[in-house]
Amino acid sequence: QVQLVESGGGLVQPGGSLRLSCAASGITFSVYRMAWYRQAPGKQREFVAHITSGLSTNYAGSVKERFTISRDNAKNTVYLQMNSLKAEDTAVYYCNAQRTVPFNDYWGQGTQVTVSS
Repeated sequence: QVQLVESGGGLVQPGGSLRLSCAASGITFSVYRMAWYRQAPGKQREFVAHITSGLSTNYAGSVKERFTISRDNAKNTVYLQMNSLKAEDTAVYYCNAQRTVPFNDYWGQGTQVTVSS
């Protein structure tokens, strides 16, 4: 059974930092592209960042230079370090695991991040 379990969300003031974690089980973690998405109230889910099995990374323009994605294959965990947080970063953050051959796509349950003074 595949599980992606996010943690690390919470309430933080503007300008603060949080680190999200996503622990995976039931998959061969190292071969998956891991990604973070987020969904703000009343908006569609949007891409935040991904890291490939080869450690290539990509970021949404709105978070570039502020967020860093990384992975620890020994711990089957992907991280999202979020710095200089803004109110517009408030959302539920979801972890995603995907591979293309064969195609598999898995989602976590999400963790709430609220940026507010």
